[in-house]
Amino acid sequence: MPPGARIIDVAGDDAALADAARGAEGAFIRFLPDGSSDLARALGLGSTPPTGTTAAPVDLIDLGHGVTAANVVVLGVAPDRLRRHHRARRVAVDIDGRSRIDDEATTVLITNGQFLRGADVAPRGHPGDGRIEVQVYALAPRDRREMRRRLARGDHVPHPQILEASGKRISVQWYDSEQPVEVDGHPLSTAGELGAVVLPAAAHVLL
Repeated sequence: MPPGARIIDVAGDDAALADAARGAEGAFIRFLPDGSSDLARALGLGSTPPTGTTAAPVDLIDLGHGVTAANVVVLGVAPDRLRRHHRARRVAVDIDGRSRIDDEATTVLITNGQFLRGADVAPRGHPGDGRIEVQVYALAPRDRREMRRRLARGDHVPHPQILEASGKRISVQWYDSEQPVEVDGHPLSTAGELGAVVLPAAAHVLL
């Protein structure tokens, strides 16, 4: 951290971190996470304020319309809440301008970090690598319980019915209905389509 750098204090969850970082370009963030912050776990932050001067660059996910995520965006049913009765619906997902799937699925996960409600949903996720991870869940109803059992450890992937990819620009379109959207653990109405763009090193979090 350079001498005289501006430091702002942020307490709360991943959404609070994203909100603070969006209006604090160039500042360093001293983050005191609450118990729900999954990004803090990925960064190795605890429940006491960081005292060091080392900072980790952290990417953000720009969803447009003034909405930014720090950790995870869920479209459809979150994987830790997926049950047999949830219907799959046709969805198209493009990554960096290339079509990656056009099929029925229950869930599209866009992640900057690694964890969702403590579960290791994206073992390859790293909040500072300049990319965002994408998972598309097309699991048959009979396979969902076993997926949830494996989710905490991160060994639910690789799986032939879970597409894994990464990129810098994601486009998601549901064909026949709007689906719930969750951003950093908070519901954000519903949407039939959504675009996500990575903002590399948009925040610098003190460790």
